[in-house]
Amino acid sequence: MLRGDLYTAITPTLRKVREECVQLFHEYNSTATSLPLLARINLLNSIFGLPHLPLSTPDSELQIQPVVEPPFHCDYGLHIRLEKGVKIGHNCSFIDSTYIRIGARTHVGPNVSFFAGGHVLDAKLRDGANGPEFGKEIVVGEDCDIGGNSIVLPGVTIGRGAVVSPGSVVTRDVEEYVVVAGNPARVVQRLRGENEDEGEIELRRRLEIVEREVMDIRKELERLKEN
Repeated sequence: MLRGDLYTAITPTLRKVREECVQLFHEYNSTATSLPLLARINLLNSIFGLPHLPLSTPDSELQIQPVVEPPFHCDYGLHIRLEKGVKIGHNCSFIDSTYIRIGARTHVGPNVSFFAGGHVLDAKLRDGANGPEFGKEIVVGEDCDIGGNSIVLPGVTIGRGAVVSPGSVVTRDVEEYVVVAGNPARVVQRLRGENEDEGEIELRRRLEIVEREVMDIRKELERLKEN
């Protein structure tokens, strides 16, 4: 499951873990906004299977803990890892069949879905909800911005400083310091990274143009073959 192998999700053990997770995130969704900050953080840590912070934790440390706006939903909770300064908007979903890791200071807008799990394509093998499932880890780097209503599919890595425009469907890896948009999400703008200069940015932009032209030529060749 965590290694990406096919697994069966309807075993008694996994059902029990999911049921316990549902109870915890329902409690969080219904009470989080009225809880003191430390209690809210520790309830979230319970969902994620992490140790609770002690009462002696200084306020400066509490203020940089991940923030998850309710409501949110997840399958297991135990496979979600949010670094310090992460902000998750309301109504986000985490299909955490395996790990979903989000780097420090990353902002995730509302209604974003992270799908780190999925079903096999073969309908007979899938057998409704009875067939095997798979998990592929999702990794989001530090200082990213994931726009609202976006979807991140299994196995995707989003590089540091990247921006995902609202409503995008991220089907493959995203480079560092770029803006992607659309379905499927494609690079629409390059941002200057920490160690990039104007010349490197310009070369990357030109390379992207050539790659798009090659893609258009391939599509035209395929169209000609069909005729």
